[in-house]
Amino acid sequence: MSDRPSAELLNRALFDSLLAKAAASPRRRINHNFHTSMADNPHRFLNVMLHGTYITPHRHLKPPKSESFVLLEGRLGFVLFREDGEIDQAHILEAGAGAIPVGIDILPGLWHSIVVLSEHAVCFEVKPGPYEPSDDKEFAPFAPAEGAPGAPEYLAELTQRALQKAGR
Repeated sequence: MSDRPSAELLNRALFDSLLAKAAASPRRRINHNFHTSMADNPHRFLNVMLHGTYITPHRHLKPPKSESFVLLEGRLGFVLFREDGEIDQAHILEAGAGAIPVGIDILPGLWHSIVVLSEHAVCFEVKPGPYEPSDDKEFAPFAPAEGAPGAPEYLAELTQRALQKAGR
């Protein structure tokens, strides 16, 4: 049995608590899981990200996992890459923005990353479980790893390229 309540509200108090945790994290982001174990299927969680967080381009190929993202707060660029690291697609997502998309659903095996364009972004994500760290994701050979030399510069360049590709 889990310590999780039978129902959990997604509200300002939860977001503010998670934003404080993200601000205290060296990674400038934090996940808040709604699934009760890593073996659960599907995984449902909030990904709370601050501007400047770097999410290494990656894919979920072995095993293949699709993903859905719905932006609850903020603005971000969602980037899909070709095998050679060139941007294939870039989409701006913005919570409550009317004509601008608020979410995206992607097929398994696509190289992708997120760049936060606002002060912060709160994203609800769903993907198949179970989570096994050894095979959950494959990191792109065309991008620096999180924390590696050159990662901040790559993030700045990626943000500009994504905005340009999205026509912003």
